[in-house]
Amino acid sequence: MDKKVLIIEDDPDIADLLELHLKDLDLNLDRAGDGEFGLEKALENEYQLVILDVMLPKLNGLEVCKKIREKKKSLPILMLTAKSDEFDKVLGLELGADDYLAKPFSIRELIARIKAIIRRVNAVIEDQVNTSLIEMNFGGLNINMEKRRVILDSRNIELTAKEFDLLALFAANPGKAYTRENLLNIVWGYQFSGYEHTVNSHINRLRSKIEKDPAQPKFIKTVWGVGYKFAEHEEFEK
Repeated sequence: MDKKVLIIEDDPDIADLLELHLKDLDLNLDRAGDGEFGLEKALENEYQLVILDVMLPKLNGLEVCKKIREKKKSLPILMLTAKSDEFDKVLGLELGADDYLAKPFSIRELIARIKAIIRRVNAVIEDQVNTSLIEMNFGGLNINMEKRRVILDSRNIELTAKEFDLLALFAANPGKAYTRENLLNIVWGYQFSGYEHTVNSHINRLRSKIEKDPAQPKFIKTVWGVGYKFAEHEEFEK
């Protein structure tokens, strides 16, 4: 299957730079110079990745991200932002972006992020998740690996691609503690120090969707001084 990537970027110099380097990865590229046209292309075509600028004419990147997520839950989105304001970055993740890079960014880091996302499109975490575990149940939480579906107490839970990958990894390995660095490497597919907050943001969003009380989580627990783990089966039998 062709690896199709959509670049939604209004700065032609940046878009040209992205296209130049992404073609070296044998990617099939589409471009859009404003938010409205970019959203239209994202919804009408099949892509393995959308590279989305935050500051766009006609419709800003945050709105584009939100509208894409309403229609395509698992389409990976990498956001680019010229702003240093942490609020914008966190909001982007809250709206469903899988990752972000702040401008100016290094091409090496961009390529590493993109390669990691492309490797993971439509793939289970092969070395970490036992593919025989098609369906798992934990105290009212049902996870269907094949359908990438999550049901909590008979209610369908909408997760982004990264949220599902995180949950699948944890649930397939109950009781195993992961550091934030482990999770970056396994779920995002790259190792960059300083990006552990990306993991934290996704964990917080995931907890807000599956935990009755995110402050006292039942499923995804904090392992102090280490990172996170999924509750063991025995804890659901109490």
